[in-house]
Amino acid sequence: MRAGYARARTLVDAYDGAVSEVATTGKQVLLAAPRGYCAGVDRAVETVEKALELHGAPVYVRKEIVHNQHVVRTLEKRGAIFVDETDEVPEGALVVFSAHGVAPIVHEEAERRNLRTIDATCPLVTKVHNEAKRFADEGYNILLIGHEGHEEVIGTMGEAPERIVLVDGPDEAAEIDIENPERIAWLSQTTLSVDETMETVEKLRERFPLLVDPPSDDICYATQNRQSSVKLIAARSDVVIVVGSGNSSNSVRLVEVALDAGASAAYRVDFADEIDPAWVAGAAVVGVTSGASVPEILVDGVLQWLAERGFDSVEEVSAAEESLTFALPQELRRDLKAAGRA
Repeated sequence: MRAGYARARTLVDAYDGAVSEVATTGKQVLLAAPRGYCAGVDRAVETVEKALELHGAPVYVRKEIVHNQHVVRTLEKRGAIFVDETDEVPEGALVVFSAHGVAPIVHEEAERRNLRTIDATCPLVTKVHNEAKRFADEGYNILLIGHEGHEEVIGTMGEAPERIVLVDGPDEAAEIDIENPERIAWLSQTTLSVDETMETVEKLRERFPLLVDPPSDDICYATQNRQSSVKLIAARSDVVIVVGSGNSSNSVRLVEVALDAGASAAYRVDFADEIDPAWVAGAAVVGVTSGASVPEILVDGVLQWLAERGFDSVEEVSAAEESLTFALPQELRRDLKAAGRA
């Protein structure tokens, strides 16, 4: 993992070969893989770290750079200042836009206030923004599947507010009223449940048979992989624990996916000390995973908590291999090159 968030050595290594001990201990952890940081989160966090190293504190960040309490608190200790809007940033100062993306009006406001900007929007979110602009330019009305108020949704809708209608799940699909249903397309927030999104699309297509699909799946590869891996462990687990913050859409979805996939119970926590011992009382198998904005050290804390209560056999269950990385934002790469640090 990048500077500032070096992975603590996973407890899987500490329990090398422990699967064979299941019969004697009777308690097991199924650890989902992949889990934790995705390429977009890794890039965004490193962007703030590098900006602090290069420019010094303070570096302002509009909204949380990623939705994780530990990450935000750690960066605050290093000199990052998180604000809700650009008008809270002193004129001429440096501001980083979060991984969730911003509407064009935010860029315009920053320019008016002479702010120096670094755009850490995840490239997969940028792809959805570009699709929204293209569909709007071609005269399509757009149904955006997503959660009202989520920063990613706000940013995407800002690309063509007069042409985008939000659909917040399959129940809303029956209530949507839209002009010119002969020229209509759909897009989605990248961090949704894959299954629920496709259910929503099916219901929309029943009403709008000419509904046009995006050129490629909008659900982030990391979101899909983490949901696939939690499905593998859920049916075998008495309880599933998801590490992630409450405002992390993909973490919340993992709890829902675990329950839908057969887990008897599933809970989300930010930190190990939030686990209620009653959740695992009587359990033989506990599944563990984490959202895409969660550093591995927090998962290690949960594994340690479980080990202290007898869950000292860990089996890693993998649904996919991930090797994707994203280059740092071009503004930061330019500044690093100028400073001889590229």
